[in-house]
Amino acid sequence: MEPRDKVNLLDLDREGMEAFFAAQGEKAFRATQVLQWIHQRGVDDFDAMSNISKALRARLRACAEVRRPEIVIEQASRDGTRKWLLRLEGGNCIETVFIPEDGRGTLCVSSQVGCSLNCTFCSTAQQGFNRNLSSAEIIAQLLVAYRALGDTPKGERRISNVVMMGMGEPLLNFDNVVRAMNIMTDDFAYGLSKRRVTLSTAGVVPAVDRLREVCHVSLAVSLHAPNDALRNELVPLNKKYPIAELMDACKRYVADAPHRKVTFEYTMLAGVNDSVAHARELVRVLQGVPAKVNLIPFNPFPNTRYACSSREAIDQFRAIVTRAGLVTVTRKTRGDDIDAACGQLAGRVQDRTRRSQRLAAAATSRVG
Repeated sequence: MEPRDKVNLLDLDREGMEAFFAAQGEKAFRATQVLQWIHQRGVDDFDAMSNISKALRARLRACAEVRRPEIVIEQASRDGTRKWLLRLEGGNCIETVFIPEDGRGTLCVSSQVGCSLNCTFCSTAQQGFNRNLSSAEIIAQLLVAYRALGDTPKGERRISNVVMMGMGEPLLNFDNVVRAMNIMTDDFAYGLSKRRVTLSTAGVVPAVDRLREVCHVSLAVSLHAPNDALRNELVPLNKKYPIAELMDACKRYVADAPHRKVTFEYTMLAGVNDSVAHARELVRVLQGVPAKVNLIPFNPFPNTRYACSSREAIDQFRAIVTRAGLVTVTRKTRGDDIDAACGQLAGRVQDRTRRSQRLAAAATSRVG
């Protein structure tokens, strides 16, 4: 069997692994054994899986593999943030970021090569879009980070939280993302609580409803504007799923979980969405939604037309939203010296959309 025909076991959650071993004529418990070897012990050599028979190890060598992306560059920020540039098959690259904080460590994971949306304030979106990541390419980011940080799911652990907030719109890669999150939360793999795995979406409403039924992780929504006219400009997906529909979906998502809240992400853009009127409008929009608000200082990137709101404007905005009874936090910018901050991830994308070419041409014409 050629290597490219082998099954990459990183693609399989427990259900998929059980089906794989059933097809080999093996019992279901083999799935949990191999999940533990791969994800808890970081072993990708079948010969080292000592509680599996030699005959089965030989069959696995013939038909399966554990294939991870190549680390091209690893960078460390002055604030402790670490970023990995990972090369995928076909030559594309994605970025994964680890953010250490007091009492927790968060891994920011990508779900697509580039992004199919066109949010105007996001560096990833300016790179255009190539393809969805496989489940293996998503979960491999966690495996790579675990190895680099010396983490073990049942022992020392620096990664306590995972956020699907890297490159791409996770809900437009629904099945692969859900399968990877199933591995993240499986007790025989990484054992993360669903409350510690957060999926961030620009607002793909039907997929939000579907997610609640199959993998009820924490939900974050990239809102960035309190009205449809402005959000249509900043987040063009809003033209298909306007704010009122999105808020209804958010209410449904947490309806049977009174302790859960939806996190709303709001990037602060000077003179665009940061006025007192915008803050008051945001309060009205979130009325009746179990919500907390993350205000994100805009992180610049080449050729952007936006600037970050002033500290005074951000503080005033936060005070208005907080006084309305909403938990509101200004996110601390982390990893900006290595372009690892929110909105800065770009990777290396072979852009099928030609969006990056159009934007470069537009920037050149403005200069001319």
